[in-house]
Amino acid sequence: MGDVSEAKEIFTELKRQILERVDLSRDVSDEEMQELIDEVVISYGKEQAVSLNERCRLKKELFHALRKMDVLQELLEEPDVTEIMVNGMNGIFLEKDGTLSRWEKNFYSGERILDVIRQITGACNRAVNESQPIVDARLENGDRVHVVLPPVAVNGPIITIRRFPKEPMTMKRLLEMDSISQEEIDFLADAVRAGYSILVAGGTGSGKTTFLNALSEFIPEEERVVVIEDTAELQIQHVPNLVRLETRSAGTEDCKEISIRDLIRASLRMRPSRIIVGEVRGAEAFELLTCLNTGHDGSISTCHANSTKDTVARMETMVLMNRELPLQAIRRQIASGVDIIVYLGRLRDKSRRILEITEVTGMEGEQVELNPLFLFRETGQISGRVCGIQEKTGVMKQIEKFQRAGIIYPRENSAS
Repeated sequence: MGDVSEAKEIFTELKRQILERVDLSRDVSDEEMQELIDEVVISYGKEQAVSLNERCRLKKELFHALRKMDVLQELLEEPDVTEIMVNGMNGIFLEKDGTLSRWEKNFYSGERILDVIRQITGACNRAVNESQPIVDARLENGDRVHVVLPPVAVNGPIITIRRFPKEPMTMKRLLEMDSISQEEIDFLADAVRAGYSILVAGGTGSGKTTFLNALSEFIPEEERVVVIEDTAELQIQHVPNLVRLETRSAGTEDCKEISIRDLIRASLRMRPSRIIVGEVRGAEAFELLTCLNTGHDGSISTCHANSTKDTVARMETMVLMNRELPLQAIRRQIASGVDIIVYLGRLRDKSRRILEITEVTGMEGEQVELNPLFLFRETGQISGRVCGIQEKTGVMKQIEKFQRAGIIYPRENSAS
């Protein structure tokens, strides 16, 4: 075949011929579409004396474009690819084994990128256009998608896909990966069962959502759990009485926006045993604190922060985004509502670790008092892998919830 422009013309022409033959009055199965593609490509191959390998490539590309995710489908079928980034026509980048690299393939045109975006957003009932150029969505398998369109995106349509493992992450797997110690697992398991409210904090890509999913395995299955997310990602499977709520952006057909704040307020009327908020990143922090301080023990959420201490400051800032409240009042709400902060980090070797687990014990003067319980201490590096130990640095001071749940703390058989 010739250059890229020639390949683009051939692809566009064959796609046009296929769409002309499709019966749009009914649903066409993948098998029928594949047969139609075969007919068109075989006919073209005979006319142009195209090789068998080239015909196979065209069939695959056309099917992916018409029924799958176009050129991205190949990456989506690779389980080791954890992130896919489309920078308009400037290239496709991917993360694999913690390393970013540029992919050798690209979209033929911006219109093909827009076709993929329409397919993604349409499947989860999200609207994206020039007047609303930023949207969060998800793929059918739960992978998180973020889209930004021109004119906001200067270099063309941008797609970022954060991929999640097909099997939910478990504490056992995190232990095998040295992300957490057995003693920390035992402590967190008891804390979740006893109804301690937990904030999972960390930077971008530190594994907050993944860890929250693993942490949820300790929720007693007899409870009623309400899960609130921007885009549904969590995979809580063992709780039968599970309610999943997802935000909705304002649409073009007079659809009212449904925010995290709206869903938290609605969830309080659903008789939840505990509420799981995928992530707080704005003014909804006030509603979360209200929830934590009105009898919904055991609620869990995540937020961006750079340390356990910074988590408190971030919560203060988020509440102040939409509430003119005295700082001391906000701090008292944090001190009385949040019991434990788990801080995650991504180290220089790209591994994700529990760096700190801290108890919120109340107020000391005008500050929220923190009691560090576990801390990751680096001991060196072997073959590029950061080594360290999870040190126990303190014991819980507020153990009333353990006592009410009949849980002995600390565990007598905990590792030293």
